[in-house]
Amino acid sequence: MTRAVGGGGLWAEGSAWLATQPAFGPWVDRIGPIDYTLSDEPPFEYLVRSIVYQQLAGAAAATIHGRVCAVLDEHVSPATILRADPDALRAAGLSRAKLRAVSDLAGRVEGGELRLDLAELAELTDDAIVERLSQVWGVGQWTARMFLMFRLGRPDVWPAGDLGVRSGWARIHGLDERPDARALSEGAEHLSPHRSAAAWYCWRALELTDPPES
Repeated sequence: MTRAVGGGGLWAEGSAWLATQPAFGPWVDRIGPIDYTLSDEPPFEYLVRSIVYQQLAGAAAATIHGRVCAVLDEHVSPATILRADPDALRAAGLSRAKLRAVSDLAGRVEGGELRLDLAELAELTDDAIVERLSQVWGVGQWTARMFLMFRLGRPDVWPAGDLGVRSGWARIHGLDERPDARALSEGAEHLSPHRSAAAWYCWRALELTDPPES
């Protein structure tokens, strides 16, 4: 199950606001409204998927994720991961690092050290969630911020260190070089509270073969 981020949602508000901004406006007009849909996948399963997909192309990651799910009899939970044969998970395509990451995630959730209840997460700030998730081995700030954006739908997430966001920002602003993460953090402060939408347009800007005229 999925639910739209666009029409009527917070990101739609961000899209409409960005359309009024000098740099983003032409790109919003060319790209159109945000059409991404949020996953209704349980948070634990979503994070397992995110770990599997780290640093892999979509097709390869999907294949490995499917194999991992098969090892777990299509029931991805802390208990099934902790019971699974590590060699079987490795044979499914998980690297040693990713096996360690999903195992650490499963252990923390199973032991109650990490709570992923959606109602509880809804009461936490973005930074508090990033701090909570970053305690898991192999789950860094990038993965945590993607969770905020694409699972929780938070409207003001700004992954300043993401290469795609940096490259898209440079293209939207006509820069010869990508800004570094610190410069991008400072440069996007005025876009708050709509930075998730801005990040989405930065990614989409890289896909355009016919950019808008400046």
